[in-house]
Amino acid sequence: MPDEAAYPFCLPLFRPDFDLTFERPITIIVGENGTGKSTLLEGIAALAGYDDAGGGKGYRPLDHSAAIEVTGGRLAAALRASWLPKITSVWFFKAETFFSVARHLDRAALDAAERPPDFLSHSHGEGFLRIFEERCNRQGIFIFDEPESALSPSRQVLFLRLLRRMERHGRCQVIMATHSPLLMAYPGPQLLVLAKYGLDSTSVEETEHFKLIRQFCADPTAFVDSALDENA
Repeated sequence: MPDEAAYPFCLPLFRPDFDLTFERPITIIVGENGTGKSTLLEGIAALAGYDDAGGGKGYRPLDHSAAIEVTGGRLAAALRASWLPKITSVWFFKAETFFSVARHLDRAALDAAERPPDFLSHSHGEGFLRIFEERCNRQGIFIFDEPESALSPSRQVLFLRLLRRMERHGRCQVIMATHSPLLMAYPGPQLLVLAKYGLDSTSVEETEHFKLIRQFCADPTAFVDSALDENA
């Protein structure tokens, strides 16, 4: 039995009756920093047999030997999953480990005497999009942890188009955590918010992210002036 006082089991999300069913091809999870979004995605990836640092089958982009916290693997040990149908192909994208995964891909290609993909010769955002385009045209489960982190708004629109292509192919299950209202507004997903006591269904208009951006757009100067007022 997991220690309920230890992280991540101390988070309200991971109560003993925690249950999550993916009812649509695309599931988007939103919530504040520290609520457990990334840990949940790491746990799902580890449960499927993949490294919680990101990547695909057989990847080991990071050395965990000296790691103090490997929360995805710890959570996965307490989870049970049922995949219908059984999917063996998973791609786990984490913004914070993109460079490690990209270097791993280059090294693997060079070791096989092949031309490396060289994602790092492009800008950060272009590298993100290139790896998305290359990896996401296949059947499988795709887990995205904050894919917007290096993408400008116009590049986020391109990512939305990629999601639409993936959904139309009918061969993918996408699980994504994001802070971007643009990505949350993708039409027809299972949109979930990490609330105080777990996961709840929501709409993009109900999210705090959208409400904040709407206030900013209504009067940017007044919004920033108010935000900078430490006495407010």
